[in-house]
Amino acid sequence: MKITMIGMGAVGAVVGKRLGEFLGFENMECIADSQRKSRYEKNGISINGERINFHFVTPENAGKSDLLIIATKNLQLKDVLVQIEKAIGPETTILSLLNGIQSEQELSEKFGKEKVLYGYIVNLSSTNENGNITCGHEGTIYFGEDSNEITPRVSEIKKLFDNAKVNSVVPEDIHLSQWKKFLLNVSCNTISALCRQTYKGFRNEITQDVVRQCAREVVAVARKMGIALTDEMIEENIRMTSSLNDEGKTSMFQDVEAKRRTENDYFCGTIVKLGKELGIQTPVCDLLHKLIKCTESAWD
Repeated sequence: MKITMIGMGAVGAVVGKRLGEFLGFENMECIADSQRKSRYEKNGISINGERINFHFVTPENAGKSDLLIIATKNLQLKDVLVQIEKAIGPETTILSLLNGIQSEQELSEKFGKEKVLYGYIVNLSSTNENGNITCGHEGTIYFGEDSNEITPRVSEIKKLFDNAKVNSVVPEDIHLSQWKKFLLNVSCNTISALCRQTYKGFRNEITQDVVRQCAREVVAVARKMGIALTDEMIEENIRMTSSLNDEGKTSMFQDVEAKRRTENDYFCGTIVKLGKELGIQTPVCDLLHKLIKCTESAWD
């Protein structure tokens, strides 16, 4: 199986390391624009102090791929759609690990629904400082077909992940599972960024109360769309987040610290937009969305 990856932040690097160790790094292409490729090759990417020698190619030199894994952020997806074109062949399967609930639709519109699997990664605990990645927990990839059918390609990819020691699960309902992760992103990521809370902070009762208020709005929107999120899933997310490495930080917290534009529009912003379309009030998500916007505007 010819593997191609794009996006070598913490998620891409951690998953790519496992796949490269199994397949041979020379047999796995990592797409990066020329400027980023030069920087990676000069400075390197390290995980827990170990430099990983990924094989980088520019978009125009990418070969056709059997499995293309996208591990960028939503902010880069528009560029990614162009950068991966050369890697897409008749038999290519695309697996997006982006946060949120919209990347698969955009990929399907561009390359065809039949090429796209639904997916995400959860429980990856890491920090990334200029390519120096500290990873306490590698996380688990959840993926599956839009139809939830266990197709030959799903079985083949599951076998690949197992052999490469990439934690993975094929859930009974990938859409419900993806919305459960989205529930986590909207509430915990946004609040951690605003409050500068590490995972340890989610043991605080006041923090948990704010998480619940935000998450209940996500649940209301999801149910209106036929996605059966529950209040127990809110509690499960709180328990899981509280159990992670004390000093670990959500990706949005790390973005705010580095004064990078966040995925706010794809988290609370998406719930506010869907709430308006569905006639559901989302005052907490609206406030959190605007507060992150205010934070970002201060950097400008």
